[in-house]
Amino acid sequence: MAPPLTHTLATLSLPRSLVWVDEFQWTAPLRAQEYSITGALIVDVATRQAGRPITLQGVADHGWMARAALQDLWALANTSTAPLALTLADGRAFNVHFADGNPIEAEPITRAELPQADLPYVVTLRLITA
Repeated sequence: MAPPLTHTLATLSLPRSLVWVDEFQWTAPLRAQEYSITGALIVDVATRQAGRPITLQGVADHGWMARAALQDLWALANTSTAPLALTLADGRAFNVHFADGNPIEAEPITRAELPQADLPYVVTLRLITA
């Protein structure tokens, strides 16, 4: 079976050319190190249960999203409170939330006084696993 042509977030299609840029900047084991009063090294290790960042990013020459789709994504970010299903174009699936702060950055490819629904934007989408 061929992989899907797009990423999906809930019911929204996202361009598959949005690249997961921080995929290898997180590990599940969390380690804390300190020395005891005797000088021995104490290492505490636990496994993170959630919170892995998934930043999907476009650049100037690919990863564009039409204004109408961006408006739908923005509306979802402003109304969702429950985890959302994210399926990447390669078939991997995650339950995610929008990241705190600025979960969506978008810049139009060209400046338009009256932007049309099909005006392309370069998008960065910041999510975290639930």
